[in-house]
Amino acid sequence: MANFAKPSAPRFSVEVYQNEFLPEGGRDVHAIVTVTSTGGAATRAAAAQGSAAVVVMVDCSGSMEYPPDKMRGAREATAAAIDTLRDGTAFAVIAGTHVAKEVYPGQGRLAVADPATRAQAKEALRGLGAGGGTAIGTWLRLADGLLRGSSAVIRHGILLTDGRNEHEDPAVLRATLDACSGRFTCDARGVGTDWEVKEVTGIASALLGTADIVADPAHLTEDFTLMMENVMGKEVADVALRLWTPVGVEIQYVKQVAPTVQDLSDRRTEAGPRAGDYPTGSWGDESREYHVCVRVPAASVGQEMLAARATLLLPGAPGEPPATLAQGLVRAVWTDDLAASTAINPQVAHYTGQAELAKAIQQGLEARKLGDVDGATAKLGRAVQLASASGNADTAKLLAKVVDVVDAAAGTVRLKAKVADADEMTLETRSIQTVRVKKS
Repeated sequence: MANFAKPSAPRFSVEVYQNEFLPEGGRDVHAIVTVTSTGGAATRAAAAQGSAAVVVMVDCSGSMEYPPDKMRGAREATAAAIDTLRDGTAFAVIAGTHVAKEVYPGQGRLAVADPATRAQAKEALRGLGAGGGTAIGTWLRLADGLLRGSSAVIRHGILLTDGRNEHEDPAVLRATLDACSGRFTCDARGVGTDWEVKEVTGIASALLGTADIVADPAHLTEDFTLMMENVMGKEVADVALRLWTPVGVEIQYVKQVAPTVQDLSDRRTEAGPRAGDYPTGSWGDESREYHVCVRVPAASVGQEMLAARATLLLPGAPGEPPATLAQGLVRAVWTDDLAASTAINPQVAHYTGQAELAKAIQQGLEARKLGDVDGATAKLGRAVQLASASGNADTAKLLAKVVDVVDAAAGTVRLKAKVADADEMTLETRSIQTVRVKKS
């Protein structure tokens, strides 16, 4: 483990957990790369001087008026988010329907948060009403245009919707997400139960944010406040995880596995000979874990090699190279010690199970929707078993609202005859949330 951060910058560290021992001819090396960021007082002081820009996108389509507490809750939640803004933060509010309109401050610009602009923005929210369709790509494109005009380090969006993206071709939304990726991060929320889980989670995934359900509009204010507090805690953006591999080594996959499961494999950008960068987004005081799997050339007993080097990088100023924040090494050692080569590292085993848990839930719910009772029972039973074994109590509770658990350890369950839409959608939305490995 190495740490290269300057004292005035957030301190990053990298720890690698793996069983480096392979049997003769063994080729696949698994490692959990734990990245931890601890911000310094100097960085937080700098952050207070306006290094963040945030755009809140509020669904104002006609369905937000049914029931009326959705629109009312959205106005109150946005007002609470505005109150949470730190002085000096650039911000704007967008009303989203089949078109996107600037609510505040208007004229294609961002306001700077202070008591006066907060009051003006909250007054402007009084004019928000429901009417029209839903074309989320237009909201994101307007947010992107506003944020691109800011020099802020942290550029972030908060998006709320209550329905499906019915007035826009899915290809247009995908193209918009591709264009916005890397320019700003975005948290997405679905209110009520008439929206599409895969749509909302897809937006958050593409823009390296969080996704969740707020089934009851009365809880929007709390959720928006927490989201904005999290944004205000971010200190650095655009951090990349660079993986360098020797000749003959192939990267099989790179996945974030904590606090959520997200496959980053297809988001690699080439960074020179045998090196590629994987985006990690914005960071505050937090820790995340990544599962790296590489395939090395077969070797005989006694040989060893560096299988990969993981480096955290922060972009430099224009014309300057990126700054190295921290670094860790993944090794491979061939042995004829059967016990050593067959042992599974606890961290690798845990997060492999958590990724399987997320997949089992998603496959089980899909089978349930298709009327495949046997398939749904098998997959959701496996999910219950994995949640129980890993101590993922939150997911276990959500599963218990969809299935009757007969034997958690064995994964024996029965599908419930009736399941509330909110319970099913909550399980699907939060299926990728993981728990940390239990460390002795």
